[in-house]
Amino acid sequence: MKFHPSTPIQNSFSDKHAIVTHHGNCLDLLKQVPDEAFQLVVTSPPYNIGKAYERRLKLDDYVEQQAAVIKECVRALSPHGSICWQVGNYVDNGAIIPLDTVLYPIFSSLGLKMRNRIIWHFEHGLHCKNRFSGRYETVCWFTKGDEYTFNLDSVRVPQKYPGKKHFKGPKAGQYSSNPLGKNPGDIWVIPNVKSNHVEKTVHPCQFPVELVERLVLSLTDENDWVFDPFMGVGSSLVAAIRHGRRGAGCDIMSEYLTIARKRIEMQLSGKLKTRPMDRPVYDPKAAGNALTVSPWAKPAATAHQLKLLETRRRYSVK
Repeated sequence: MKFHPSTPIQNSFSDKHAIVTHHGNCLDLLKQVPDEAFQLVVTSPPYNIGKAYERRLKLDDYVEQQAAVIKECVRALSPHGSICWQVGNYVDNGAIIPLDTVLYPIFSSLGLKMRNRIIWHFEHGLHCKNRFSGRYETVCWFTKGDEYTFNLDSVRVPQKYPGKKHFKGPKAGQYSSNPLGKNPGDIWVIPNVKSNHVEKTVHPCQFPVELVERLVLSLTDENDWVFDPFMGVGSSLVAAIRHGRRGAGCDIMSEYLTIARKRIEMQLSGKLKTRPMDRPVYDPKAAGNALTVSPWAKPAATAHQLKLLETRRRYSVK
């Protein structure tokens, strides 16, 4: 499915629509959605840590709130569909509580099965003083049934040893690697959206588009519905639209909704800049970045300087 640049962005849900951005509580929009309409629900809900877009609740109240949304998302999920709930930690007086462990019983009680607990690893974030700095979050992937969409070939990554061959058995001498690439596994190294990231907006906890793209491509087919109940600035919808899927999302913050719609419009016109899925993670040392040289460490001698020193040592007069 290819979208026209003038594709309308609707505020209410209808199966005749292609793009829906709703300002308000996601439960209000979900009331408009028929059973089994969505193929993929993907979101990063508030972590209940006091960000501008959330009201900090007691943990039990937060879990109850999440349970109400999850229950409605499951109702609206296709029998072959998936839910991907990306979360970090709840912090209580300096002690962390992994939200995926707290929320897992909700999904399990609704009959969903966890297929992967994906570790999203990134290098940048706040630095802690009294514990090691957090550098990962989890994407919990659940399916509604045992027959579910999973398009692995669409998200394979380059093989580490593409020239490797079978050394024994009936396939000896044949290449052992899949020519399309390897399974990306359950640890995904993807930069988070901070400071000078090309996708950065005013949102403090923004989804990188490439993270959602991998889920959209592997867990849906063209023209399927992708739904994000806590849409933020619309990264999930951008990923869906980019790959010919229909997208629906909600947010209570009007500022974020305005940005989301602008980003969607830019995507429709082909003008939105995002970090490409296949771009390697930036290695500052390999790139020769001057900031990797420690200002307080003694600089290492270059190969040329070492050669001069060796020459002088050989021919020095004793």
